[in-house]
Amino acid sequence: MNPLSFLPFIVLIGAMFLMTRSAKKKQAAAVQMRNEMQPGTGVRTIGGMYATVKEVHHDTVLLEVAPGVHAVYAKNAVGAVLDDEEYNRIVHGDDDDVLDIDGAVVPDDASSLTEADTDEDISDDAKIDLGKKAEADDAESADAESDEKSEGRTSGEAEAK
Repeated sequence: MNPLSFLPFIVLIGAMFLMTRSAKKKQAAAVQMRNEMQPGTGVRTIGGMYATVKEVHHDTVLLEVAPGVHAVYAKNAVGAVLDDEEYNRIVHGDDDDVLDIDGAVVPDDASSLTEADTDEDISDDAKIDLGKKAEADDAESADAESDEKSEGRTSGEAEAK
């Protein structure tokens, strides 16, 4: 038997090995992250909820989802353990560190992108008129007259050109 005929199978087995190896590494990192959780740290669940760890048990974790509101979750439901700065920025809205490259604070809305602060500052020329123009009315009336003429013909008559 030719050893070259086994090459596709060897390549396939090698690719499967590499894929499972990287998946196992990711899974081991996630397990390690969940095992290193301590009471008082902020977490994000796989459902996207942010909470504070109160107690850590073997397979479960007690999370404070709101002040005075506690819930028991499986450790597998914790998607990420966040550092204190990131957790406070997301949950409490501490956006003091959101700065532009030049040191200017980046606004939360688009109000600074417009030049005029109020509607009174915008001139009448800049406003868009959404009403119909007189020319459009004349064109519509001419179309209506030609439609009325064509409706007067019988089905056997042809239009002369």
